[in-house]
Amino acid sequence: MRILLVNVNTSERVTRALAEEARSAARPGTEIVALTPRFGPESVEGNFESYLSAVAVMDRVASYDGPYDAVVQAGFGEHGREGLQELCPVPVVDITEAAAQLACLVSGAYAVVTSLQRTVPQIRARLRQAGLDTRCAAVRASGLPVLELERDHGAALRAIAAQAERAVEEDGADSIVLGCAGMAGLSDAVREATGVPVVDGVAAGVALAESLVGLGLSTSRRGAYAPPRPKHVAHWPLSTALNAAADAADGLSAPSSACPAHTR
Repeated sequence: MRILLVNVNTSERVTRALAEEARSAARPGTEIVALTPRFGPESVEGNFESYLSAVAVMDRVASYDGPYDAVVQAGFGEHGREGLQELCPVPVVDITEAAAQLACLVSGAYAVVTSLQRTVPQIRARLRQAGLDTRCAAVRASGLPVLELERDHGAALRAIAAQAERAVEEDGADSIVLGCAGMAGLSDAVREATGVPVVDGVAAGVALAESLVGLGLSTSRRGAYAPPRPKHVAHWPLSTALNAAADAADGLSAPSSACPAHTR
């Protein structure tokens, strides 16, 4: 099977790290295609950036030229999953919900350790919307920006492990969810520091996507996530329009804009 793993920011370095974690978690025979949005913020740490990223992620998936069996949105607490579910006739998994769901299967209460304090309300809102908030003992911030997690693994691990230990000792959590895609690859070290199960969102997202494909399950085409009604959407996908504009500026023949709601 082929899974599209979509980074929510435009950092190619983050995309490579996510792909490495996803491939290490994937079953033999699963192909991971890692995608980086063509526009948007270099990191997502607030609602403005999250909404902008949601459009960029949908654009990147809609303009992907090839078959695929599932999509994993690799951003913790970010917007856009519902739109992807309307666009894609295959399973769409958000790493926030995937990680929290798996944590609920192995513990009574879980805590999330994320990047900055400003992202905490957004994560809480996402968990509440998914109906996963009642088992969440705490959402703690490590104080490190997303891009800093990649630059200094030692400092990142110390800050994350410290908050995870406090969540276990002070908040009563008996599992930890790593609340940022940039924390991929740190689960073993945090598990060793805390002595409790630690769930990485990217690995959880890939595992659930594989399971849904294997069971022949996908998003319902009726109700909340029914496909968008047929209508003209100007300049969609945006990347197609941007490429056409660039070609026109260069004096080349601009391709016609398309709006591929489904890729399989």
